[in-house]
Amino acid sequence: MTTTYTPGSIVACRDRQWVVLPSDIEEIIRLRPLSGNEAEICGIFTDIEGEFNKIDSAQFPLPDWQNIQDHTAGKLLLNAAKLSLRNGANSFRCLGRLSVTPRPYQIVPLLMALRLETIRLLIADDVGIGKTIEAGLIAREMLDRGEIKRLGVLCPPALCDQWQKELKEKFNIDAVVIRSGTVAKLERNLPSNSSHIFSYYPHIIVSLDYAKSDRRRASFLAHCPDLVIVDEAHTASNRDDRGTTKQQRYQLVQQISEKQDRHLVLLTATPHSGISQSFLSLLGLINPEFANLDLDNLPELQRKELARHFVQRRRADVRQWMDKKTPFPERESLESAYQLSKEYRELFEQVYNLARGLIKEENNSLSYAQKRGRYWSALAIIRCVMSSPAAAVATLSRQLGKIKDTKVVEELDEELSATYVYDETETEKASDINPTSVIEQVQQTYSESQKRKLREFVKKAEQLKGKKDSKLQQVIGLVRDLREQGYQPIIWCRYIATANYVAEALKNKYETKKNNGSTELTMLNFGKRLTFKGIWRKIYNIKL
Repeated sequence: MTTTYTPGSIVACRDRQWVVLPSDIEEIIRLRPLSGNEAEICGIFTDIEGEFNKIDSAQFPLPDWQNIQDHTAGKLLLNAAKLSLRNGANSFRCLGRLSVTPRPYQIVPLLMALRLETIRLLIADDVGIGKTIEAGLIAREMLDRGEIKRLGVLCPPALCDQWQKELKEKFNIDAVVIRSGTVAKLERNLPSNSSHIFSYYPHIIVSLDYAKSDRRRASFLAHCPDLVIVDEAHTASNRDDRGTTKQQRYQLVQQISEKQDRHLVLLTATPHSGISQSFLSLLGLINPEFANLDLDNLPELQRKELARHFVQRRRADVRQWMDKKTPFPERESLESAYQLSKEYRELFEQVYNLARGLIKEENNSLSYAQKRGRYWSALAIIRCVMSSPAAAVATLSRQLGKIKDTKVVEELDEELSATYVYDETETEKASDINPTSVIEQVQQTYSESQKRKLREFVKKAEQLKGKKDSKLQQVIGLVRDLREQGYQPIIWCRYIATANYVAEALKNKYETKKNNGSTELTMLNFGKRLTFKGIWRKIYNIKL
């Protein structure tokens, strides 16, 4: 490599284009990637030969007349160039690397974060205001300023993929998802000399329940990123009656916050559930002194200090913000009664009688945990059968004949069972997975007649799909009427099996061909939510 490249020259090396920077050492060429930032600057010794270190002049192809675009495309290119210059010319360095235009009120948490030496924020904005955008802005800005090297997101398992997509598409942050279903593949990709999965990947999204366990918590804390974002932070609050699972989550986040120079952002739409102890525990994660605040009698100095770390806005607060109107969609809820078909009512009565027998049956050989397990199992059976025939089939169709290999229940995680059955108002932690595990954990206590009845329920539920399911037919009619009026219905389903069942029925009923001139019906399956995609006019919520 005898060619001399002056600063500002564009070169190609290692399958990438670079700009040459000034260097104080003659034997080293300093390069910054055109598509990167200062953190990716590297130096290459000119005395080391090899294809890997080969530097060539980069040439960009001349414009082709066949690629000439119109005025709109030219304006788009000009705007892109202007946006890229914001990286060094604007107060916020992140604006040149965003694929989203933040609303003015979403800049407030970023301003609050930049005023803190160590970021400790509790963002408690209402649902739909954009807490993910606000947290992403903070992360992107800190990365571009070089204040942090690594980012970590702790969230419920169901939100991991959504966080990965949001960070990639909106903030140009490539993060890997670490949870029980992905860890094996990620570990296979580790180099032989890598110490741990939590330290190898620069940006990670970790299931809160995966990281909280006793055998993983120490590893996560040892390799914890510089900035940690905790989504649904209310699920990690501390209360004496919240069970082992909540205690483990709180202990994990508390230990993360103990390192004084680690940046921490907590996100929740429900910071205060009416229990002051729970809310104070969240504030204590931001600042240990906040855990002892008297919220009813806060002095002015404490109010000002708390305001530096806590932000909460409702939709009404930001609907008109700095002369900018936020176009929140108008939502209307609809409740419609329906009558069970004769066959469905018979199935429900049989299921109810079985569930009642599971609870009231006198059996002194059962332990306390097994009796409580039967209680949750009975609720799960009723809940899934009344959700839809598909949920009943998916939940009850396991081979009960193989229960001899099932481990006898000695301890019962009642909080985990509740997530499959109860829909608590203070949190959004209900699981939309079929409650099969709730039934399996105590199925060894079922009698032969009870197991036989469950198998019969599966057969009867299969026969109820379609026209004999009056709730489904009611939904089909409601969707038809609402769409004719120009509305965009959203159908909320308790279990994924129900959502897929309803989606398939609506698709078969209303799907139109793309080339017939009419509007195509597009459905997005988000587990518990089925959304008809279109222009938002008014939205009706339908719950199943």
